[in-house]
This record gives sequence, C-alpha cells and structure tokens, in this order.
Amino acid sequence: MAQHATDQVAATEGDGQVPGSVVHRTLDLAGLDVPVVEITGGYDGPALTVIAGVHGCEYAPMAAVRRWAGELQPDNLRGRVRAVPVLNLPAFWARSMFVVPEDGKNLNRCFPGNPAGTLTERLADAAFTQLIEGSDAVVDAHAGDMVETLEPFALYHAGLAQARARELANAYGLSYVVRQQRKPSQGLTGMTSSAAAAVGVPAIIAEAGGNGLVDSASVELHVRGLYRVLDMLGMSRGAAHWEDDRPPSYLRDFEWLYCRRAGWWESRACAGDVVREGQLLGTVTSIDGATVQEEIHAPIDGVVLFLTSSPAVADGGLLLGLGSA
Repeated sequence: MAQHATDQVAATEGDGQVPGSVVHRTLDLAGLDVPVVEITGGYDGPALTVIAGVHGCEYAPMAAVRRWAGELQPDNLRGRVRAVPVLNLPAFWARSMFVVPEDGKNLNRCFPGNPAGTLTERLADAAFTQLIEGSDAVVDAHAGDMVETLEPFALYHAGLAQARARELANAYGLSYVVRQQRKPSQGLTGMTSSAAAAVGVPAIIAEAGGNGLVDSASVELHVRGLYRVLDMLGMSRGAAHWEDDRPPSYLRDFEWLYCRRAGWWESRACAGDVVREGQLLGTVTSIDGATVQEEIHAPIDGVVLFLTSSPAVADGGLLLGLGSA
C-alpha cells in the first residue's frame, strides 16, 4: 500500500508543481478563535481534515496532531491538510470532561449541529460546515477521557462512504476496527463520523490513550496512524510507518453497559480483555462497601474496548463498552 501511494505522487512530479505552504491561522467557529494549521502541498491531491480535542481532556491525540502537523513538509505533499489540534477550546481551558461547560452538552453527540442552538450545537455546526463538508477524508482523533482507559481502535459508520472509511480505519493501524451501526437507544448519534457519513464524506474516529495522560506510546500510535492515512490517500511519498504491519480485528458494533444506581464501581476486567457472555465484569457497591448493589455481566461475547477507570459512577452511569465480533 505504501509503495502504491509513492507511485501516485511520483507520477505527478514535473506536472505543474508549485511551492507548498504552511499557514497558521484561526477559524471563527461559533465565535471561538480556533487555531488551525493549513499545509498546502506542491502537487494537486485530496483534502484531508484532521481534528483533535473534540473532548477537552483527551490530550494524547492533541499532542500527536500538534507534532504531526509541525513535521509535514509541504513540498513533499500531494493535496491539502487542515489540522485542528484542539477544537473544543471551552472544555480544554476548563479541563471539562466530555461536555462543554457552558451548556453541559457533549460536542460529539451534536453533529451536524444547529446554527441557532446552544454553544455546543453552534460549534458543531461551524465545525461541520467549515471543516468536514468539502473534505475528501476526515480523521477525528480521540482518547479515553480523564476517567477512561481503552484499547486502541478506529471506528467508522455505515453510510454512503463506508467502503472508503473502512480503508481509512484500516490504514490507521490500530488493534481493532469497529463498524458502527446507528443505535439511537445508546445515544451514539451526532458524532463527527456519523454526520460525515450522512453526506458521503469518509471519516473515522481513531482512539488511543486515556486517563488525561500524554503518554508517548499513545502519541506515537496517533502520529503513525496519521502518516499512514496520508500514504493510503496517495498524499505522501511513501515509507511512512508501515513496518510491523498487521491487519486489525474487525468488530461489528458496540454494546455499552451502564449501572442502575450510583455507587462504587470496581471492574474485574481490563481494556483489551476478550470476555464471554455471562462473565462477571465488575460490581457496583455502596460507598461503605457493605452492599453489592449490582453485578455487571457480559451480555455478549466481545472485547472490552473502553471502561470507566474511576470508581465514582452516577445513576445510569456508563461503565464500559464491548465490541462484538
């Protein structure tokens, strides 16, 4: 695959090459001055948009996008890259997990947004219209939030561009690829990737990292994945992080597990564990430890893709997510 991408770029050399450029500027997104790095290559090619910081405390992908965008050499690039290291600035500055502090809404449940809505809905609308629409491919880089640990995976949605989105997910090079079906009962609509899929833009959500850490291994996974996406799209000169290439395991969907009542969550499983239907995954007990309020058992065979690492869970709190084969 890397060699194919190299050949595509080489075939354009001498055919109208122009000097590439790197521009650092801000976009007005719902009244927020959001920094963006625009790298224009020396040859014509696709338009790739890379976003991080949709959630304000997912730091590893933010660090990766900052580094990756700074390393790109425009004269060796075919096409155009727009890189947004931190989209959700209000949540970033407030260190607010999951939600925008001004209205308490999850930005990645509000796409494609509403220009007349609350701040989160307006930010989703602005990001969708100015960043996602018109792109040839979109990567939304995520991690587990402050209280989440996860097994690295890439997710794409069923829709008009699912074949190309699957190629993006494969290219990112993470352990698992999930094809997400629409399940309104689980609240999984309104993502960047689902909104993009609805208008025919291939997009993925790539997850690596967690617990509010900028750990070098997770940063490297994202940087490597972004270079591989460039290669897959034919935008780079090849030789980009394809060593030790192994195909991912494919999963059909998510099954998200919640507790009924608030309490102390203690997991018996770890991210990446393969579990069997009926297996005990953890317990929710009273704060004093005297009462087991609930035992959590696996409803299906699957892989623990993420889990809540904090013992504090509220009524109806999210505990973990299983990917089913």
